[in-house]
Amino acid sequence: MNNLRMNSNNRIKKISFRQKKATTCPICSHEFHREEMLTGGGRLIAGNITDELRRLYEKNEKYGKVYPLSYLVSVCPNCLYASYPKDFDKITTDDIESLRNSSQTRLESINKYFNNIDFDKNRDLQLGAASYLLAVECYSDRNKNVAPTFKIAISSIRAAWLLGDLYEETNNILYKKISDFFYRKAYKSYHLSLKLVQTGGELMEDVGNLGPDYDKNWGYDGIMYMCAILTVKIGSKEIDLKKRINNFEVTKRYLSRLFGDGKSSKARPGAIVEMIRELYQTINEMLDKWYQELVEIEETN
Repeated sequence: MNNLRMNSNNRIKKISFRQKKATTCPICSHEFHREEMLTGGGRLIAGNITDELRRLYEKNEKYGKVYPLSYLVSVCPNCLYASYPKDFDKITTDDIESLRNSSQTRLESINKYFNNIDFDKNRDLQLGAASYLLAVECYSDRNKNVAPTFKIAISSIRAAWLLGDLYEETNNILYKKISDFFYRKAYKSYHLSLKLVQTGGELMEDVGNLGPDYDKNWGYDGIMYMCAILTVKIGSKEIDLKKRINNFEVTKRYLSRLFGDGKSSKARPGAIVEMIRELYQTINEMLDKWYQELVEIEETN
């Protein structure tokens, strides 16, 4: 009976499981069993949502720290092809050829930042972060029918988050530098993806969950909000004052479409309306300051 209880406890403490049906990689034909996170059982203790729309989770006494984002990207352990599950087999012949040719590049790239990466092992924070680095690289070789630009944007912000977590856990400055890089990548990719969606270059229907985190789909509002918050955090570091002002004016117009109607509805939760309002005010204050600086510079010249 004691052994039975011990086995039962071991099962209770499991965070993930392997799919019984093998997944075949469309790039190298390697078979592997995809790991899925188990849900329920009190594994996740939801905390606050950050100003980047990231859901924080509290440490669980039974399961430890759980990172749901670590399980969302499928990665072939052999060739390191990475993709969100809905796109894994939705791939053209040209994409396959391109991704096959870049397999060695992916291996070399991931080895720059991580030691002994092995996607046959169960996911941890490091493997989760690595999966998003690989996703960014692989979606760069995908056709527009899978909305690759947006997948790069959402993978970049998730990579930035998890790499930031790794830095907090290890104090390894390399993770901080890579996290900063992916914040900049997310900033550029979110703005580009928004333009493509607006012009029909990529379709929102091909995206799926718009995130940015996995537990809530903030939809199109979330894309515009992420463009704005990343502009404030990353775009404000633009050295060229006129270019910085122009970037903020563009973002202000995006936000005004949300803030302008100002309504909280079932389709637009009050929480994001308030966050939009505060962000809109912050952008206005920053623009006022920079316009004054521009006037002073022009008067001096």
